[in-house]
Amino acid sequence: MIPLVYDQVNSRGIDEDFYLVLLNKIDVKTIADLGCGTGRLTTKFAKQGYQITAIDPNEEAISYAKSKPNVGSITWIVGDSSNLHTAAYDAVIMTANVAQVFLTDESWQHVISDAYHALKPGGHFIFDTRNPLAKAWEEWQLDDTPDRAIDPLTGNPLEIWTSYEGFTDDVFTYYETVKNAHTNKEIIHLKMQLIFRAKETIESSLQKVGFKTTNVYADWALKQATSTANSFIFHCIK
Repeated sequence: MIPLVYDQVNSRGIDEDFYLVLLNKIDVKTIADLGCGTGRLTTKFAKQGYQITAIDPNEEAISYAKSKPNVGSITWIVGDSSNLHTAAYDAVIMTANVAQVFLTDESWQHVISDAYHALKPGGHFIFDTRNPLAKAWEEWQLDDTPDRAIDPLTGNPLEIWTSYEGFTDDVFTYYETVKNAHTNKEIIHLKMQLIFRAKETIESSLQKVGFKTTNVYADWALKQATSTANSFIFHCIK
């Protein structure tokens, strides 16, 4: 994630609408938004009156998030799942495929264990991730055009170029480069890595820490996921 351009490249989407519907349906009040980034979705949730603790290890992203207009009760924290309080939240959420940045089994088990212990009894753990069987990376690599944005500090037009290294074992590596569109000067070059876990692997890991998987939704609709889904949204109960 590049905070400078993230909100411009990722504007309102169906994920926002889905989470708002689901959170309203389960009737929660206190939420931990783990991996909140620049707060693109966090601020939308806060406008609905939820009390939110928003956590991300990227200090720059949190700085961007905190600069947004006051929209509700949000506590911003630079940190990770270890900053969650025990038995403190009605829901812990991880949006925008944050679940895919935990590259090892150990790091993944650690974060879902932290989420489990952070929830009140009966609390909800909700997160989304891409279905590896859909092979999203194949479509990504067909697109050789840049995304475009505006530098919020200078007003200069920007281009965001993505290049792909591909898989090493189970880890997919790619790079994002932000350039000044007029001068072609490179401003940011960032290496990113993701892992695509199978639905069954995730379900097994959740059961291991004590979660009950009540639903796995598909593609931002309240329908049960099948093997042909592009995305999975896991909804688990403590």
